[in-house]
Amino acid sequence: MSTKDNLKDAFAGESQANRKYLAFAKKADEEGFKQVAKLFRAAAEAETVHAHNHLRVLGGIKTTKENIQEAVEGETYEFTKMYPQFIEEAKKEGNKEALRSFEIANKVENIHAGLYQKALQNLGKNEDVDYYVCQVCGNTVEKAAPDTCPICGAPKSRFTKVS
Repeated sequence: MSTKDNLKDAFAGESQANRKYLAFAKKADEEGFKQVAKLFRAAAEAETVHAHNHLRVLGGIKTTKENIQEAVEGETYEFTKMYPQFIEEAKKEGNKEALRSFEIANKVENIHAGLYQKALQNLGKNEDVDYYVCQVCGNTVEKAAPDTCPICGAPKSRFTKVS
């Protein structure tokens, strides 16, 4: 393996550790282990620093326009190729939980691709648009949270405004 391959693997590993530790922190909070939750969040933040450093060394952070274009491509790949394949496999295996998880993610990735495309078209216009994310399914909407999430049916209270 090359150093570039190692940087890619390290970026992936650090990124996954960040997400995992945040999930662990949420669970520790739910169970009343506030200090452990705080430690998981601190470690998650450190993993983010590592991931960003690896991505920077890889040359993976470009201009905002290029970054948006890459995001459109990535999200489009996910909802047109990756998740449809995962959905079919989950159906074949009869794994209903995985199927639901993949179907929800697929719908939201399509939304993300559209939002990125819109951002690309509006780049430089300095619009101030608020975004809200459903904490149940990840649905991402502009301007205001809907009364009910059209993806998972969660109430408006389950949306958080992104700053």
